[in-house]
Amino acid sequence: MSLDGPLRFVTSTEMSVEQLPWGQHEWLSRPGLTAANELLLVRVRMPPGLGHAFHRHPSMEEIIYVISGRAEQWVETTSRLLGPGQTAHIPRNLVHATYNAGEDILVFLAILSPALFDGPATVDMSAQEPWALQRVAGRPTDGEAG
Repeated sequence: MSLDGPLRFVTSTEMSVEQLPWGQHEWLSRPGLTAANELLLVRVRMPPGLGHAFHRHPSMEEIIYVISGRAEQWVETTSRLLGPGQTAHIPRNLVHATYNAGEDILVFLAILSPALFDGPATVDMSAQEPWALQRVAGRPTDGEAG
């Protein structure tokens, strides 16, 4: 954050970077960085073979927008392969997961709303049925988007 308060413009110098088990998160908008109360924006760089296992956001809806690479995107029990320029919408509290389905780093934007809420941001569902068995073959089971 700047000395004058929340940022209006965020560059690679100002973004907040977190390393999570499924890849680097580059926060471009979140409380404390910008004054946005309704939107969160994070660019994720997910290495091959990694993924953010089944989880849900009780208070937020989410849009995934693929910049580069191939995403195996799950929303509930439906999966699709997404490439650059393709999106997935995840309504509030629906279980979903994102895996890198390619040999290169998957880069995508996650846009979540609202930015301010009560309760947990994420609830892990990966060990619960039916989610624990959804990704048996490591790829979508019901088709793919071109």
